[in-house]
Amino acid sequence: MFGTQDLWLFVVSGMAASFGVGAGTLVHIFAAAFGISAVLAASPTAYQVIKILGGLYLLYMGITMLLSKTKSPTQNLGAAPKALLKRVFYQGFLTNTLNPKVALFFIVFVPQFIAPDTSNIIISYLVLCFIFSFNGLIWCLIVAWFSASAGAIIKHNQYLSVATKKLAGGLFTYFGLRLWFGSS
Repeated sequence: MFGTQDLWLFVVSGMAASFGVGAGTLVHIFAAAFGISAVLAASPTAYQVIKILGGLYLLYMGITMLLSKTKSPTQNLGAAPKALLKRVFYQGFLTNTLNPKVALFFIVFVPQFIAPDTSNIIISYLVLCFIFSFNGLIWCLIVAWFSASAGAIIKHNQYLSVATKKLAGGLFTYFGLRLWFGSS
């Protein structure tokens, strides 16, 4: 049905995306720890700019997927796997970094778990955030590992390959528009 090389390529691609998402989380962690995210929360203009950039990126990804040829995006993976992994990493990174709701999560949710009388609030905050980030990375790696088989199967079925790409493109487009026009 599919080869071991295909399976491992999907596993490694999933790992690259996971590390990209994790790196994006680190951007939010440091931004929140050093007050930059507070500016986003306090400034509707700054928040809107990030929201628009995030929406544009999601729309770009979605429309690109919807308008691309029927060829599976994974059919040319063997040509330059290093370049592919770099692209997958940056896609995960940008998707997470440009999501303003992640910034708000680190501003609003995490501080609730820090005692106000803690001697070093920033260190406590960073430790909690790194624990969250590490757990998120582990979760993403597990999902990548278990979904690699499905990715390899989809790659070898032209109908499924096109259908999943179009579905993903539609979802990215929907999320981009929702980010632009939705509340919050």
